[in-house]
Amino acid sequence: MGSSGFFVICILHSLIAITCGGLIMFYLNEISVFGHGTETAMKLLGSTPHDQLLIQISDSFAGLLLVVIGSLLFMVAFVKDREFQCIFAKGCILLHFSMALWRLYFERRLDDLANDWPRQLVGDFVLALSWVFFLVYSWREKYD
Repeated sequence: MGSSGFFVICILHSLIAITCGGLIMFYLNEISVFGHGTETAMKLLGSTPHDQLLIQISDSFAGLLLVVIGSLLFMVAFVKDREFQCIFAKGCILLHFSMALWRLYFERRLDDLANDWPRQLVGDFVLALSWVFFLVYSWREKYD
């Protein structure tokens, strides 16, 4: 029998991923201005038409990837096997910590994104922490 906590966390993460992916695909300029400010958003668009097209295509694929990940999370939410849930949660923790390390070692070196990486780093840790809480809760259920 699976845990309802797993279902809730998967659905929340799924909604976050699908929403962010959709916004990136269809409202990238507005999201960039909202998240980074007008000046940085203009720099992130590229300077030549060729660069702008490549960046636009890349961002669209990144958004599509987030929508696919969100859809997969939605499907995984219905898995009832407790052992699978724990393995999946550990993988998600590893993924979020890897993203945090990426931001710490690479993104902070980019001048245009220097002000944004701490906020995104906190977001990565919060998302990982939700899976840690699930594991702690499931271990408590298992050994009580």
